[in-house]
Amino acid sequence: MSSRSVLPAWQALQTSAEQVKNLHLKQMFASDPQRFNQFSVAIDGVLFDYSKQRLTQDVFTQLLNLAEQTDLRQWRDKMFAGEKINITEDRAVLHVALRQPAGTPLFLDGEDVNQGVHQELAKIKAFVARVRSGQWLGFDGQAIKNVVSIGVGGSNLGPQMATEALKTYADDTLNIHYVSNADGVQIHQVLAQLDPATTLFVVSSKTFTTSETMTNAKTALAWLNKATTAQGAVAKHFVAVSSNLAKTADFGIDSDNVFAMWDWVGGRFSMWSAIGLPIALYLGFEIFEELLAGAHEIDQHFLNADFQHNIPVIMALLSVWNTSFLGADAQAILPYDQTMHMLPAYLQQAEMESNGKSVTFAGDAVDYTTVPLIWGMTGINGQHAFYQYLHQGTTIVPADFIGSVTPSVDVGQHHQVLMSNFFAQTQALMDGVNEDSITADLMSKGVSEARINELVKHKVHQGNRPTTSILLDKIDARAVGRLIGLYEHKIFCQGILLAVCSFDQWGVELGKGLASNIEAQLANHDLTDEHDSSTNNLINYFKQKRA
Repeated sequence: MSSRSVLPAWQALQTSAEQVKNLHLKQMFASDPQRFNQFSVAIDGVLFDYSKQRLTQDVFTQLLNLAEQTDLRQWRDKMFAGEKINITEDRAVLHVALRQPAGTPLFLDGEDVNQGVHQELAKIKAFVARVRSGQWLGFDGQAIKNVVSIGVGGSNLGPQMATEALKTYADDTLNIHYVSNADGVQIHQVLAQLDPATTLFVVSSKTFTTSETMTNAKTALAWLNKATTAQGAVAKHFVAVSSNLAKTADFGIDSDNVFAMWDWVGGRFSMWSAIGLPIALYLGFEIFEELLAGAHEIDQHFLNADFQHNIPVIMALLSVWNTSFLGADAQAILPYDQTMHMLPAYLQQAEMESNGKSVTFAGDAVDYTTVPLIWGMTGINGQHAFYQYLHQGTTIVPADFIGSVTPSVDVGQHHQVLMSNFFAQTQALMDGVNEDSITADLMSKGVSEARINELVKHKVHQGNRPTTSILLDKIDARAVGRLIGLYEHKIFCQGILLAVCSFDQWGVELGKGLASNIEAQLANHDLTDEHDSSTNNLINYFKQKRA
């Protein structure tokens, strides 16, 4: 069975979608005083409230039926067992193994993955201790003060998001910097503020051939070589996260300072591995362990909770309901916590690179909308940027509101002001405001009837805009681990529900291959004529202007 649209649950949901489109969330709350209790889940450290989503109990039951009819439970168990569910690359999908406690064997192709993971964690722990204690010395005998993480995509977004989220827990042992863009402006600005003698580079690339990463790594190497000709300087200032020991050795990195990557971990799910080395260096290994522990808690919740109370499953079902049935082509991520300002960018990659697909497991074209466009920014800033669109725009954008009970930094009444906006916005998006209320309000203020008639249509808010509220106890390492774990498993569930392959990224590979070919063409002065007329003329214009 290729298309999910032939399933009985899918067809029932299509019928229900037509009915729900005529219902308003205000009606749903008015008719059911227990709606919050019915459509919310609380687990340790997290309250997940989806009662402001446009669904009824019948719809929720049909969504649960869809999970059963797509064999979601069996696919979940296959993932945790290490079966090769990445069917287009014939690989297992085992980022969950990166946060399993020691002593829980998991065999893949005859090898205990758990043992290898914890050997690597012990290596990371020892390395982090050497650098943070000042025992690791640079070429002139000084301790390391700055760490520069060089990577792109999953090798960058996860660690950077986490260190930004947990910055308030950092001491002054090390400073962290990230370089991901091939645009030379970024690495120039980072290196301009650093001393080569006290800088350590972490270069993350599975193959150690990624164009953007290696371009930046070579610039960093030239910067170091300009500062010193000391024997072995590269080995003292560069470490790598890679599986290509030959390439890292050619670069000058000691094999003892290369940390492992496995082909059963996709880049966008890899921050729990040695890709998270910058997190451990900046914050300390103990905080990195807390991050892993939070994600493992969610792994256990995902494995053991019935689907009716299983947060990642519900998150995925809501996404499919909103996107494939109610026609919402986008979803907003709105963290009401400054520390989480990189979360929307992180989730853009995690979800859109995973499920931005248009063929089924069998390779047939899907006949439904799959993943929505993911976008957003921090809540208060967003309110003064695009919430006008969320409230009164012609398209409906479901939104995840993410906040905390206790702030990372408690300053006066700031958190109460912040969270009052969080609660008010979800209510306003749900309720809206009608002509009668606007008219009464304007009349109470002495506005003339003529002026009211001019204004009233402009001030109407239809409401009925769906939101989910996620309240964390506090933004700490365990909470960040829990939150990202929830979204990771949501993404996995989406892929199964939609019958798309979540763990490859052929669209990324296509562009990279073309760029490599064009890069060679930019190196000579000959006019190019092997592409379409637009690409040829763009390249030739660029080359002529550069000349």
